Amino acid sequence: MRAGWVVMKYKDVVDKISTSKHKLKQKEYLPKGKIAVIDQGQESIGGYTNDKSKILKCRLPVIVFGDHTKVVKLINFPFAPGADGTKVLQPKEFLLPKYLEYLTRVLVHKIKDKGYARHYQHIEKQEFPIAPLLEQHIIAAKIEQLFSELDNGIANLRTAEEKLNIYRQAVLKKAFEGELTKEWREMQKDLPSADDLLDQIKKERTQHYETQLKEWELSLVEWQKNGKVGKRPNKPRAHKEVNKLTVLEKDRLGSLPDGWVWVKNNGLIYDVTSGSRDWKKFYADRGAYFIRTQDIKTNKLRIKEAAFVDLPDDIGAKRRLVEKGDLLMTITGANVGKVALVDFEIDKAYVSQSVALLKYVKKEVGPYLHHYFQAAGSGGKLIDGLVYGMGRPVLSLDNMRDVPVALCSLKEQIQIVREIESRLSVCDNIQLNIKKGLEKAEALRQSILKKAFEGKLLSEAELAACRREPDWEPTERLLGKIRIRITKNL
Repeated sequence: MRAGWVVMKYKDVVDKISTSKHKLKQKEYLPKGKIAVIDQGQESIGGYTNDKSKILKCRLPVIVFGDHTKVVKLINFPFAPGADGTKVLQPKEFLLPKYLEYLTRVLVHKIKDKGYARHYQHIEKQEFPIAPLLEQHIIAAKIEQLFSELDNGIANLRTAEEKLNIYRQAVLKKAFEGELTKEWREMQKDLPSADDLLDQIKKERTQHYETQLKEWELSLVEWQKNGKVGKRPNKPRAHKEVNKLTVLEKDRLGSLPDGWVWVKNNGLIYDVTSGSRDWKKFYADRGAYFIRTQDIKTNKLRIKEAAFVDLPDDIGAKRRLVEKGDLLMTITGANVGKVALVDFEIDKAYVSQSVALLKYVKKEVGPYLHHYFQAAGSGGKLIDGLVYGMGRPVLSLDNMRDVPVALCSLKEQIQIVREIESRLSVCDNIQLNIKKGLEKAEALRQSILKKAFEGKLLSEAELAACRREPDWEPTERLLGKIRIRITKNL
């Protein structure tokens, strides 16, 4: 530690400001108003109020810390505090507020995320070095300068990311308008139509049902032989016929290339379901995978991040068993409409109640539909149009059945997937480099903060120039003056 610095606990350098008579519950927030409400949420301002009695009396600026969220905000204007988890911390006079903000971010990074538990109790116990006040100003200014340069680099990466997304959607749009395979189609002889594919699907669905029916009849006989012990086997559901759209619906959707057809998704599946409501109580350290919305939020199944469930034998879970070739789609929450293809052999796995499991008669259509439902100009747009609910967006299983699909022959689907992936593989490589760049930027940000509070951010020349200033004094001397003044005022 540098000369002139002192070590103190966090709780000894701030005054906790009581918010008990001023805090507002979220349901009391206004969308607009004269007074900003600052809470523990990610947004800088949570909402507004017009009640002047709710303005918190404190010496500005202050640190607002999210006890549950670990969010750190430096606030320099009058405000009303939010309710749950909003800690207001006023830096003592020997501590520059901006310096304390950066320091708090360092401590937040060090402590483990406790979920929705409280975090301030861990921060207030932390010890850290306090630089002389003049050095605090110079350190804070240098951090701001370095962060500004870093933020410019991050902004450039984000811009590149946005352009990639625009290109991705342009590729998908052309794919499902038949543009990517237009020349390929013209070169084909005796290319099957989508109607030919639908005929195959109808036959295979019938065969699938008949097989299930025979298995049920055998299990029913076995159940009766055993004196009707245990649960009676459920008869398989009869599959509905292929659902084509009406002329009016097709006119609304637009024209398709020759040989293509609009069909409801229900015409391609033999089952669509979601997880049970009460399976959370079966969470375990091992067992079957339990796939939730966060496991497919990137439109890919991240099975290594999934939870586990240990289900009792008497739970009928067979219909919810995930298999290679299935599509998974989020049907509730912020990630609604995200879709993942199970394109690998998977151990026993089930879906949560917020994830739809779509089982297709011909699993070969999965890669095509995986891209189709991501396309903002076609399948993705149609899915978005079926979402309902303001606070918590929802898709129903009936929505999954009714969503229109622009269908072509299986042969053309395979070609379309090739065309898409040959173009998007370049995007994926660039996206990976952008991700690495953003991770490096965050690591550099933490490195800058770490060096700042180890006394290593300022060069020897900068430090020497600072200490030659007439108003520079060690932190201990400043603390002594403050203690003497406080004693005299008592």
